[in-house]
Amino acid sequence: MSDIGNPPRTGADPRGSFVLVIHGGAGAISSEQTRPEIEAKYRAALKAALKAGHDLLKSEGTSLDAVSAAVRVLEDSPLFNAGCGAVLNSAGGVELDAAIMDGATRQAGAVAAVKHIKNPIDLARLVMDGSPHVMLVGEGAEAFAREQGMAMVPQEYFITEHRKKQLARIQRELEAGPQQQSTGQTDRATDRFGTVGAVALDQHGNLAAGTSTGGIANKKPGRVGDSPIIGAGTYANNATCAVSSTGQGEYFIRAVVAHEISTLIEHRGLSLSEAAERVVRKELVELGGEGGVIAVDRGGNIVMPFNSMGMYRGYVRANGKTVVEI
Repeated sequence: MSDIGNPPRTGADPRGSFVLVIHGGAGAISSEQTRPEIEAKYRAALKAALKAGHDLLKSEGTSLDAVSAAVRVLEDSPLFNAGCGAVLNSAGGVELDAAIMDGATRQAGAVAAVKHIKNPIDLARLVMDGSPHVMLVGEGAEAFAREQGMAMVPQEYFITEHRKKQLARIQRELEAGPQQQSTGQTDRATDRFGTVGAVALDQHGNLAAGTSTGGIANKKPGRVGDSPIIGAGTYANNATCAVSSTGQGEYFIRAVVAHEISTLIEHRGLSLSEAAERVVRKELVELGGEGGVIAVDRGGNIVMPFNSMGMYRGYVRANGKTVVEI
């Protein structure tokens, strides 16, 4: 599958320039999602996320702030599998994961299996900025959120009718047995994916990455994927690149996808495009994993490769022109 349509900026001086890249999940795109009126809603949400981050970057805001702002918009949209509209686990509840990383300092914050946090990306940022830890999970993460003055929301805030029907269908198919399950395979690929994320290079030359997800529909309670794991679903290093992943989390963890891309740049001398292509289309595929990444390097080069049927993605540069792809 293709990634982007803009020329690279290899060796470009990032100062005075900036770029923001986002994704809304990779996987199968159902026929319902390709209806013009539904596709228009996805495009509008992606553009709103790009605008939120771009407005900060053009005012010399930080890449961290831009990533947080863009991800927050996607968490607030019921269209994506993060925050409001997240998939349901096998018990019918929502458990959310998120992470953020600063490429300048390589400080990071992450939360996993939280149930009452409206914007998990904000709590991940609080873990990074306001605690000595990198990751907090479950009740401990929510207790920390309360200590920091973050308001809680009920589970009902996240749960949509679409996700209720999705879970019911999945569980019916599982009860029906393999023969019946096979007829819904394409839709179930959509059930598995839907993470949102953002990466950015700001005018000061600093990189950042952030990722947020509801995980996999019908997952076991307590399951955690790659999104909040630094180096797997989220990674940023000013010396190399910033990466946010989306796809089958178990494979992204095993391949340490985000860090592997950075390592190939730093230690093998590969370009961002070469590194991302190798990891997404070769190493990940060899493991049996499906999905994609978005990434930006210190020169402002961007890539958005995926090996799945589709990936919601887009980017905006300093000139304000937004590009959105599905």
